[in-house]
Amino acid sequence: MSAEPEARRRLADGFGRLIVLVYIVFAVSAGARAGYQVATKFSHAPLSFTLSAVAAAIYLVAAVAIIRGAARTALAAVGVELVGVVAVGALSFADPDWFPEPSVWSHFGSGYGYVPLVLPVAGLLYLLKRRREG
Repeated sequence: MSAEPEARRRLADGFGRLIVLVYIVFAVSAGARAGYQVATKFSHAPLSFTLSAVAAAIYLVAAVAIIRGAARTALAAVGVELVGVVAVGALSFADPDWFPEPSVWSHFGSGYGYVPLVLPVAGLLYLLKRRREG
């Protein structure tokens, strides 16, 4: 048996458990909100609601990747998430007409207490630290 499966399990230990928990909570909350909005008023703000659904999917991918010990996939998902929240956050201030309804990432996640901005930074720092340790 190789040590690789054990290393994968360790990725979700300690602080990784908290990160996974937050990602799961955000995947469920953003996904439920986006699902409701897409089903009831998609034509009102299709970009916002689509971005919220994309955010939920990325949160889920990040959580599963960390749980499974897939560090590269987790790094990619969290990196895409950070780029998304920064780009959408900036764009939502620069041209608010694009976002008649907020998305999870609008205004850098202000509607979610800025957790969408802080989470990928914490996730990247954690994953990169674990990568250096391994």
